[in-house]
Amino acid sequence: MNINWYPGHMKKTKESIRKSLTLVDLVYEVVDARVPRSSRNPEVDNILGDKPRLIIMNKSDLSNESDNKIWQSYFEEMGISSIIVDSITNRGIDNIINVSYKLIEEKIQRLKSKGIKNRPIRAMIIGVPNVGKSTLINSLSKRKGAKVGNRPGVTKANQWIKIKGNLELLDTPGILWPKFEDEDIGLNLAFTGAIKDELLDVETLAIKLVEKLNKISTSFIERRYNIDVGNKSSYELINDIGKKRGCVIKGGEIDFTKTSNLILDEYRKGLIGKITLELPNDKEWGYKIDSDRE
Repeated sequence: MNINWYPGHMKKTKESIRKSLTLVDLVYEVVDARVPRSSRNPEVDNILGDKPRLIIMNKSDLSNESDNKIWQSYFEEMGISSIIVDSITNRGIDNIINVSYKLIEEKIQRLKSKGIKNRPIRAMIIGVPNVGKSTLINSLSKRKGAKVGNRPGVTKANQWIKIKGNLELLDTPGILWPKFEDEDIGLNLAFTGAIKDELLDVETLAIKLVEKLNKISTSFIERRYNIDVGNKSSYELINDIGKKRGCVIKGGEIDFTKTSNLILDEYRKGLIGKITLELPNDKEWGYKIDSDRE
C-alpha cells in the first residue's frame, strides 16, 4: 500500500523550526502514545541537535497503560525525558511545567546570576499531524484559543501562546517527512489518523488494521464485534462485522467501504480497545503478543 503525503507547507515548517530554535529554551515533541516510534519524525533529531527536549506521549487514554511505561523507560534509556499525558482529561498536564523547569534549571540559574529574573520559559511544540498538539495547548493554557480538529493539518502557521506557569509556547504546524522507508510507519500513521483518509484506500487500510490487531490479540475484534475470529482472513472478518452492524446495500451485499470506515473510526476512538500498535523491542513495528497488552 503506497502512502505518501508531503504538502508544500511542511517543507516550510521544517525550515521555520530550524530558524526558531534560537528563540526557545526547549522543545516539546508530541507523539501519539499508540505509535510512539511511528509518530516521531526521523528528521527531528538532526534538526533539534542538543536543544533540551521533552517527549510528550499524548492520547494515552487510547493506548495500553503498561506499554506506555515501556516506552517511557525506552526514552529514558535514550537520555530523553518523557511524560505520559491525556490532554482531553488533563492527566499529566501539570507535570509538563515542572519537568520543563528541571530541564533548563542551569540556564535559569545563569540568567539569575546576570540579574535576569522571572523571564518566561520559551518552548516550541512540534509533532506530526493529529497527535493532539492543539488540544494539549488548550489544556496548558486553560483556554480555547487554539484551533482543534480531529483531522491532520489544522495548524497552518507558527503562533506564540501564553501558558500558565510563566511559560510561552511557540506552536508549529504538524510536519511529516517526504517518504516512508518502512510501510508499517505509514500504516501506523494512517491507522491513527495522521494522514488524511481521502488520500488513502480505506478498504485496504481497514484490512491491514484488522490484520495487525489480530496479531496483537484476536480478543479485540472478538469482544468488540462479538464474532469468532478463528482462521478467517481480515477480508472475511470485515464482511462479518458488516453483517453484524447492518452495513448492507441492495441485494444484501456488504457495504465494504462503510464497514471499513466504521472499523477505523472505532479504533481511533478507542472503542475496540486501548491498543498500542508498536513497542521498542518489536522486530517489525508493533507485533508482540502479550496478554498484558489487552
